[in-house]
Amino acid sequence: MMIQLDYRRYALPFRAPLRTAHGQWAVREGLLLRLRNEDGTCGYGEVAPIPGFGRESLELDEGALARLGSEPTEADLASVPESCACVRAALAVARAALEPAPVVGARRELIPVAALLPAGRAALAVIPQRLELGFRAFKWKVGAGDLADELAMLDDVLAALPSGSKLRLDANGAWDRRQSERWLERCAERPIEHLEQPVAPDARGAVDVLMGLASDYPTPIALDESLVGRAEIDEWLNRGWPGVYVVKPTLIANPAEALAKLAAAKARVVFSSSLETAVGARSALSWAFAWPGDPLALGFGVWPLFQDERFDGPFLAPFWRWSDVERIEPESLWSALN
Repeated sequence: MMIQLDYRRYALPFRAPLRTAHGQWAVREGLLLRLRNEDGTCGYGEVAPIPGFGRESLELDEGALARLGSEPTEADLASVPESCACVRAALAVARAALEPAPVVGARRELIPVAALLPAGRAALAVIPQRLELGFRAFKWKVGAGDLADELAMLDDVLAALPSGSKLRLDANGAWDRRQSERWLERCAERPIEHLEQPVAPDARGAVDVLMGLASDYPTPIALDESLVGRAEIDEWLNRGWPGVYVVKPTLIANPAEALAKLAAAKARVVFSSSLETAVGARSALSWAFAWPGDPLALGFGVWPLFQDERFDGPFLAPFWRWSDVERIEPESLWSALN
């Protein structure tokens, strides 16, 4: 069966620059790809590596697609290197759409969603808006400002949330061990669901530091940037990581294999957005709704995200149904880039 490959690059400005420990991020760049077979059936995927998240880059991925040519064989598609995990993931999603396979296991009908709060005091202005929509799970970006100021602000953020709310903190690897300990000491006395990636994965002795922090403090720690791909997931599973795994399916070359291992280990998993368009969000969320473990709130409460709202994923809501995800139409987004 002959397959035709096309891809289109995008550069979508965010509605507001995202402020993290890595600085300001104003424009999301990526690629949408399309596979089309002889009868005209199309499958779509998204290639959207995160700058600074591992070694993968958009230029590397675009080069891999260019080398495949316009009519790749099955062998060509299988030859994409592991270093281009986003390409492999996108091709797999698009390829599966050409010959849909039955879903293994039942999909969940409803999963809660965590709303993303901006860094600093801007979070306090956003919280009332999200509460009005019904959100009770939140993720606050920390590590982007002065540590003492953010520590003092934590109580203000918690005070703005009603009883029973869940608050996650995401440091994006901003701290060293001592700074992480200061935060974990403060979190131990407060209702924090988990602290995400306090130490950068490339920091000296990061693995031992993270394992030590996880064993010394009661607040669970979640790994995010430490989970670049399947190899890193295997490594942390082998180490018996006791915390949470934040999984971004669009960044993993073979999500099915990685998630099967996490499920077998009965790992606690948060499915998270890569701030991709609705094309990538649809494929990532399909894994979340098929997850057999207990569903933690999805890390997809990021919309409205883009200035061009056509590329946003499902509407902003505290819960999503699978039917909300199914309504995403990749073909319309593909056409919008023409």
